[in-house]
Amino acid sequence: MDANELRILSLLPWTDWLALAWFFVAWVGYALFARKRSASSMSLLAVTNQYRRLWMLQTTGRDVRVVDGIVIQNLSTSPSFFASTTILIIGGLLALLGTTDKATELVREIPFAARTSALVFDLKLLLLLGVFVYAFFRFTWSLRQYTFGALMVASAPDYRVFDRGEASRDEFADRAGRIVGMAAETFNDGLRGYYMAFAVIAWFFSPLWFAVGTAGVVYVLYQREFHSEVLAILKS
Repeated sequence: MDANELRILSLLPWTDWLALAWFFVAWVGYALFARKRSASSMSLLAVTNQYRRLWMLQTTGRDVRVVDGIVIQNLSTSPSFFASTTILIIGGLLALLGTTDKATELVREIPFAARTSALVFDLKLLLLLGVFVYAFFRFTWSLRQYTFGALMVASAPDYRVFDRGEASRDEFADRAGRIVGMAAETFNDGLRGYYMAFAVIAWFFSPLWFAVGTAGVVYVLYQREFHSEVLAILKS
């Protein structure tokens, strides 16, 4: 380990490094776990994907598909809203980076908040900024995927073509349902970023609160995706 690496490691106490490592392991690990678990134990996203495929299957039997276009448009408003909100948050965090000294003094006045240097405070802000940048990219990609789904619905053959067997309803429902499902999955990734941002905020108080907050956020995500009441209703 050279002098530069030692200098970087010395910026934070070892407890902060452990909490930071736990944060990334928990976030990435839960995302991989949720994706794998959905294959064997139906998650909220997996169950709603079944409804999305059923929706697209019903689309092939409609003469006028105005309702389907309206539904997709309404679904796309959520990632659009969050993307716009995230831009404002990113702008606020960038502005806060320019007034680190004043922000540090303000944080020091908060009871139980950790007393850190301006450089360490900047590092915590940069992590929070990175989380929201990630969320912004996921929200905007979700928005584009919804437009792809709208294009598939708009370009679907007439229902008489499906009735005559010249086009497969199941193939269309599989492809279109998967596109809309991918948009929902990407939007879900952005929402997870928002949840994890609350854990990062706890880092301003102490690395212990950071670690506990990360575990708490993962627990909430797990409960909502695999054991929520709405999931039980959708599966019934």
